Amino acid sequence: MIETYYAGAYWSGRVETLDAYARRAEVFFRLLAVADESFARWLEKADSRSAALKLPFTPDAETLRGLFEKKKYRRDETGIAFSAWNGAPDGASSGVRFACGSDSPLLGDLCTLSLPTEGAVRERVLSAATLAKVLRAMALAWEPAWGIATSQVHRDEVLKRSKAGTFVGWVTYFAHSRGTLPRLPDPVRTEPVGDKGTLVILTPERFTASSPAHVELAAHVQDLLEQAGLLKPLNAAAASG
Repeated sequence: MIETYYAGAYWSGRVETLDAYARRAEVFFRLLAVADESFARWLEKADSRSAALKLPFTPDAETLRGLFEKKKYRRDETGIAFSAWNGAPDGASSGVRFACGSDSPLLGDLCTLSLPTEGAVRERVLSAATLAKVLRAMALAWEPAWGIATSQVHRDEVLKRSKAGTFVGWVTYFAHSRGTLPRLPDPVRTEPVGDKGTLVILTPERFTASSPAHVELAAHVQDLLEQAGLLKPLNAAAASG
């Protein structure tokens, strides 16, 4: 079975203007394009592939502000929910989704990126270095509390006994507001993300749920971070922040 991967960043309770969302989205798309060339072109989604291929957009603040004004992208009076894809063939495509600014306590804010499932682009993108750049883009643009880039198989297994925000993946982001990272064992390494937070990268090689060593390492690091108080459910993190 070929494992699929994704990246996501999560936060809540931040209601801003459409202009602010557009500026954040511009930063996100600009930094995402630095992570890999396949993230440089974006199109709106539509009911069919042929229709969507006619909807490319330039991800600058002015264009994004105009898109966010459309009724179909409004989440409620204060929020937006926007999706786009990169127009690549099936299996090689990536998709972005972000939803933010809702004034409802039942709706969390997020930014997610689906990743290619086959082909040369998948092999290139699924590296620790690239996924670290992806999470860095999310962190600098959206200022989330927590983010993760990992195997969906591993995520689904961990979610059977954990809540979002309380586990680690191949690459995990923690905002400084969550606390101070403890010393972590080799081969785990950390990278600062400006003055926002820190990335924790479990392995330099591709993390897989089929590797007992990788799963054991993730569980060990999760225990260390839990003991240090960094693993909080997202709603709890938002409430304490």
